[in-house]
Amino acid sequence: MSAFPALRSAAALGLALMLGAAAWGQEATVPADPGPAFIQTAPEPAVETAPAPGQGDGTANQPAAPEPPGGAGDLTGNTADEPAPQAAPEAPPDAPLPAEVLPIIGQPVAGGINLHPAASSIAHDTFWLDTLLLWIISGITLVVMVLILWVIVRYNARRNPVPARFTHNSPLEVTWTVIPIVILVFIGAFSLPVLFTQQEIPEGDVHITVTGYQWFWNYQYPDEGIEFDSYMIGYNMGNLNEEISAELAAAGYSDEHWKLATDTAVVVPRGANVVMAVTGGDVIHSWTIPAFGVKQDAVPGRMAHLWFNADTEGVFFGQCSELCGKDHAFMPITVRVVSPEAYQAWLAEMRGDAPAA
Repeated sequence: MSAFPALRSAAALGLALMLGAAAWGQEATVPADPGPAFIQTAPEPAVETAPAPGQGDGTANQPAAPEPPGGAGDLTGNTADEPAPQAAPEAPPDAPLPAEVLPIIGQPVAGGINLHPAASSIAHDTFWLDTLLLWIISGITLVVMVLILWVIVRYNARRNPVPARFTHNSPLEVTWTVIPIVILVFIGAFSLPVLFTQQEIPEGDVHITVTGYQWFWNYQYPDEGIEFDSYMIGYNMGNLNEEISAELAAAGYSDEHWKLATDTAVVVPRGANVVMAVTGGDVIHSWTIPAFGVKQDAVPGRMAHLWFNADTEGVFFGQCSELCGKDHAFMPITVRVVSPEAYQAWLAEMRGDAPAA
């Protein structure tokens, strides 16, 4: 008879362990840190039968309690009668993005050996001409190299101990005179039209006066009454640091655009003829955007002109290309090509922010 109490104790212990394991299984199915979505769920639907005494709301946040017979079903993970947690309400959409989210196209590329992507009609013609000349000079180099190697092998002193005694060869001289002439005429037939296109300034849709100073650029839009200076972001702030990085990020750039990005960019519309009058305010500078295929020295006392018609929206970088003093390396150029609508919006904003003096 003394064995029965021990058996009853063992059975009670086993039942307690089973109930504890079931409760632990239910707790594992509930998020450990329910967010506001769980707090804002709709109340449970009414149930005709009242919950058994001692039962909680079925959540794992309340301590386990002994269940009356038949009440352990809620501890087995059966939540079919519980409403599914509602998803958190979606956050309201962010404010509309700026009208122009522009890709950065005209920038140096690590390890790059090619030209910037062409972004204007002049650049397309110039880069095509560059490729043509590359093939021509490669062919000339190959022919000359083969001729030199052939002469070294065929006419060395060992194979030709008695050299020829002639002094000239008229057919050969005519050949090496005529062939270069033909090559130069061929090149000129393609290069001169490109040169004339660059130098013949068309009627401009946008006029900008550019003046180079030590060490920043001044831009005027005389038809729009706008004038502003453009400095390198981080100028006179030392090497790249957190403050410069923050200014770059605020302007939409990254650290790799340090010494390229400016605090105020030139903005032009896509598809418009932009005519620039370029001059220098102190020493000789040079304004250039490689992706547009344009470069013009800014000489004090002289007004030179360039033009381009950008066909690709984006951000393009350039640099002062004439040694102009100790901070020559800190005179970057930034041009943003935008849609005509965005350009008009920019003009309206700048007329209030940067009116011409």
